Amino acid sequence: MKKIAVILFLAPFFVCTAFSQTSQKVTSSAVTFKIKNLGINTEGSFGGFKATIIFDKEPLESSSIEASVDTRTINSDNEMRDDHLKKEAYFDVAHYPEIKMKSVALKHQKGENYTGDFDVTIKAKTKRIKLPFTYTENDSGNSFKGSFPIKRSDFDIGGKSMVLSDDALVTIAVETTK
Repeated sequence: MKKIAVILFLAPFFVCTAFSQTSQKVTSSAVTFKIKNLGINTEGSFGGFKATIIFDKEPLESSSIEASVDTRTINSDNEMRDDHLKKEAYFDVAHYPEIKMKSVALKHQKGENYTGDFDVTIKAKTKRIKLPFTYTENDSGNSFKGSFPIKRSDFDIGGKSMVLSDDALVTIAVETTK
């Protein structure tokens, strides 16, 4: 009888441990963007990447990804332009120090290919975007890579500029521990 009581007492612990997921630790990241300015491709990046990634291929429904970057770290390889982009008309870093994204739904497509619906928040405006990405496992960790188009006008970035394209391409590459 004591054995049955011990088994019944410990069973919930083993069930919870077997199905619990742990957050993957980010070991490296790159968040870059590309946009046309005066007809010329301009590229840049954001640093200060932080994320909580709970990702399990089975069951994918219990997975989630939340991430942010620090807008004050914008780097387009031109200090004068970066200072301009930090101002109110663009990223307004004094009032909005982060760009955030949070998964709403994640779906497996085929092989290493997935898509995610993410709520992206820039300057207190949130829009849902679809992000196709790959998820690769290797001996040392996992890799997430994806790109998505975004309209700067959706987030009130840059006003009605005639020389700056409304469309930007954002690319995210993240390496995590297992």
